[in-house]
Amino acid sequence: MRNAETVTPPSKENLGAVLLGENACSFLVWAPRANQVDVCLGEPQGRAIPMQAVGCGYFHTVVEDVSPGAFYRYRLNNEKERPDPASRLQPRGVHGPSQVADNRFRWNDFQWTGLRLEKYVLYELHVGTFTPQGTFDATIPRLPTLKDLGVTAIELMPVAQFPGERNWGYDGAYPYAVQASYGGPQGLKAFVNACHELQIAVVLDVVYNHLGPEGNYLADFGPYFTDIYKTPWGQAINFDDAESDEVRRYFIENALEWVTNFHIDSLRLDAIHAIVDTSARTFLEELGAAVHARAQTLGRDVYLIPESNRNDARMISAPEAGGWGFDAVWNDDFHHSLHVLLTGEQNGYYEDFCGIENLAGSYREGFLYAGQYSKFRRKRYGSSSKQIPAKRFVVCAQNHDQVGNRRVGDRLSQSLSFAQLKLAAGTVLLSPYIPLLFMGEEYSERAPFEYFVSHGDPSLVEAVRRGRKGELARFGWTGDIPDPQSEATFLGSKLNWDLRTVGHHRILWHFYQELLRIRRTVPPLAELNKNAMEVTSFADEKVLLVRRWKASSEVLIVCHFGQLPTELLLRIPPGRWHRTLNSAEERWGDKGCETTAVIESRGEVQLPLDPWAFLVFAKSAEINE
Repeated sequence: MRNAETVTPPSKENLGAVLLGENACSFLVWAPRANQVDVCLGEPQGRAIPMQAVGCGYFHTVVEDVSPGAFYRYRLNNEKERPDPASRLQPRGVHGPSQVADNRFRWNDFQWTGLRLEKYVLYELHVGTFTPQGTFDATIPRLPTLKDLGVTAIELMPVAQFPGERNWGYDGAYPYAVQASYGGPQGLKAFVNACHELQIAVVLDVVYNHLGPEGNYLADFGPYFTDIYKTPWGQAINFDDAESDEVRRYFIENALEWVTNFHIDSLRLDAIHAIVDTSARTFLEELGAAVHARAQTLGRDVYLIPESNRNDARMISAPEAGGWGFDAVWNDDFHHSLHVLLTGEQNGYYEDFCGIENLAGSYREGFLYAGQYSKFRRKRYGSSSKQIPAKRFVVCAQNHDQVGNRRVGDRLSQSLSFAQLKLAAGTVLLSPYIPLLFMGEEYSERAPFEYFVSHGDPSLVEAVRRGRKGELARFGWTGDIPDPQSEATFLGSKLNWDLRTVGHHRILWHFYQELLRIRRTVPPLAELNKNAMEVTSFADEKVLLVRRWKASSEVLIVCHFGQLPTELLLRIPPGRWHRTLNSAEERWGDKGCETTAVIESRGEVQLPLDPWAFLVFAKSAEINE
């Protein structure tokens, strides 16, 4: 062992166990609640090495003869032995010892500098259910298929170490550790490397609003949590009370680790509305500045994409305009408006949405609720996003929350007609916003995506079951709920990937592919611009008419949300409009259509529309490729 007093205290970026060459390891932990900290090497009984207090509650030592794979714990005040709060690997679960991880990896993505945000086509996937094996390695062979579909960015649901081997990921207890059953840190790096080889960006979902209840020992080390605020999922993180500076650094350094050491391109920040921080400069502002500064240092495009239910335009406004400077935000209003039109459901938070005008409003501006009264919330909420660029919004027809938080985790494919599925796809993919697909929707996956856990504490399991029932009761859903703890619930949520090659599943896959090709190659659709767009809604006919343009090229998109055929007099600019796509054509699995291939407009056109039809007309054949 080296004398810790002779070692310069390391950067806080080196929290946890960091290898120094072949046979030495630096250990750094923040433990202000301890007077003495030892690092205990080996299992079950290993050598205990005293650590040196180096200020601000940190303890540090450098130990010789430590190699990758060595197990260790921290002993606090010669009493409690706990895993490392900044552990990189927990192969024996959340209660087991931490393991020194080998950070070496042969990257070959040095020419990759990221992808411009406006080029993102997001594909959200859960590693555990995307393949039968549920690993990063098993996911890699499917990447070329997603590339061929038109996907440009993979969004991984959280991969931080959680209890057991099945979880959505939002019960992570070790923010720095990659889930061992998925393949650990080496598996994630291999996945990112493979994505970059295909020019696909990687977005990682991270959770900074709470930690999972099982295996969460951070409170033994320091004041990571506060009782001042509450979250629906557990103790709130201490971002603004005494000793919160180091708590902030713990999570900021975590974000920087993903960006720097794992080459992650963007971070999706889970439910930032659950982060309460009354500081003059909030944690979220500090996080955004740190990540963007690191991106500039690395010479890469790196983005922060939060989830929030507040419709607060400050999140995606520039700091110089009083904003937080985040790059994009999930737009629930778009999803809810579309969902109500497709399904007719108006329970729970869907009661605030009622018709085609809602979708038109979200198409025009982004947020629909910009200060209006919400019946569901029983208050006004939101702010105007009229001046916010289109590339700042992520929209979808389905995502893990909107599927998995239903009573039986049913997808749109289990309740909508084939025509409705095509309409949903077109409405999202040819919007002026960043589209997100939820794994399997592109071929009408039939398996549900249910909520599942594998907790080891029986009382916690019962609490999860009760909480699940209470949450679903808000929507008025009744009947049996799949047991979150059952392995069958998890296994039943795995994708049937081969479906994409047969029958209507194959047709829908190609329909998605064609939509993404059109989005990519037709100039008005390739540019995300709300200002070069006109949106008109027809309430009685349930029709949305969208005209988008760039230079001399114009595109007309017609979305019909009615279940009966209709004919509509549309005011469109004079000229010859060529039909680019009609979802009711035979090649898209329908009976065919009567809409002409070319329409001549003198300012008005009488257009027949099939039920649930989606059409695209172009005034110019100009393309980008």
